[in-house]
Amino acid sequence: MTNPLAGLFRARRKEAATPALYARGMRLCGEHLAARGDTSAPRQARLDQAIGAFAASLDNPSADSFDALLRVGEHALKADGDSGLDLALAVADTSTRIRQRSKGAWRLRGLALDGLGRDSEALESYERYLSLLQNTDAAAEVARRVDTLRRRRACLEAAAALFPEDGSALRGLLGRPTAAVEPEFAAHVRAQVARHGAGDPAVRRLVAVYSGYRRLVERSGMSDPLLGGGTPVGVGDLRGLVAGRTVCLVPGAEALAGSALGAEIDRYDLVVRCDTFRVRAADTGERTGLHAVSLRGDTPWEGPAWTQSAGVRLVFGDPAGNWRRAMRQRLVPGAQEHIGDASLRRPLDDPALLGEDGWGTGTTTAFTVLRLLDFLDVSPRLDLIGFSGPGRLRPREAEWVMDRATHVDDSKMRIALR
Repeated sequence: MTNPLAGLFRARRKEAATPALYARGMRLCGEHLAARGDTSAPRQARLDQAIGAFAASLDNPSADSFDALLRVGEHALKADGDSGLDLALAVADTSTRIRQRSKGAWRLRGLALDGLGRDSEALESYERYLSLLQNTDAAAEVARRVDTLRRRRACLEAAAALFPEDGSALRGLLGRPTAAVEPEFAAHVRAQVARHGAGDPAVRRLVAVYSGYRRLVERSGMSDPLLGGGTPVGVGDLRGLVAGRTVCLVPGAEALAGSALGAEIDRYDLVVRCDTFRVRAADTGERTGLHAVSLRGDTPWEGPAWTQSAGVRLVFGDPAGNWRRAMRQRLVPGAQEHIGDASLRRPLDDPALLGEDGWGTGTTTAFTVLRLLDFLDVSPRLDLIGFSGPGRLRPREAEWVMDRATHVDDSKMRIALR
């Protein structure tokens, strides 16, 4: 493979006023490659090619080195991890110094800052981009993102006003990176619920404001390439998809082997399957209306089910960086009609949803999706089939289910919660 640093020390002065800035651009590229090490990931390979093209442009009088530098930044945005975003931001800063009125440079800077969660700085860069773009159709997408960032700020200000005695702490979060704001905001919500009770009108309003903030954080106002061609859904959307439908949660084929329950399972409006699963029509049914999967640790859960067709795919995982990386790596375009957005990635402990502590990272996927569907409370029938045997649920999870069961039919391996 061509060395992307070829020409690093042969860079020529393409613009008399900016030789040091182009040299800085090459130095940034070299430092990124040295720190990252070798990788064969497609996105990283495209970034390497862009760096090589930029290096070559510095030796070609007819090439546009500025455009080549911007392409490095654009490919760095798509590379995995914060290191790619850091490189994109550094390239954008260099580019805006080379050409202060470059629309592409200011847009790149806004996107990089946005990805790093530095909302206030991103907003300034987006507004500078819009001022240069003037009234063209291309401004609409960035204008929506500007509106999203302003609404996030308004949510923090509204939450601070609800409990003035604690509001100064929330106001102190204004201008801080999103990664620092979200956990502090969540902790504030939990503290007020514990202090005043969930029935307090101000607390209910606070939870609604926090939910709005989370939606604005987790669902970008700009196009998201991570969702595998599926329509992103949040809590309200999922409620609408489930409302009025009978739901059946089933385990893998081995738990239902020889049951001959396939036809009965397929009569439910929505069949829910979890993690890895195999379909054996006679025993498990053939339809998958919702597939739920949990990420364990730093490694995306592996298995063939990501490629199997599902109406809705929900991916549970924390922290957010691991969740986003798994979505990039594992989602298969066309394999799902709808995909849960990041507001649904941790429903058990999210104060905007169930807000329950103590279940832990070892909670089964089946129980997580069951609790979410039970919380939504819009299905006239919510059954588990094949979960009565040992090992399907953890003891505490099984106890929760049986405490709430309205009917148990051993002959059909069914536990009804509705």
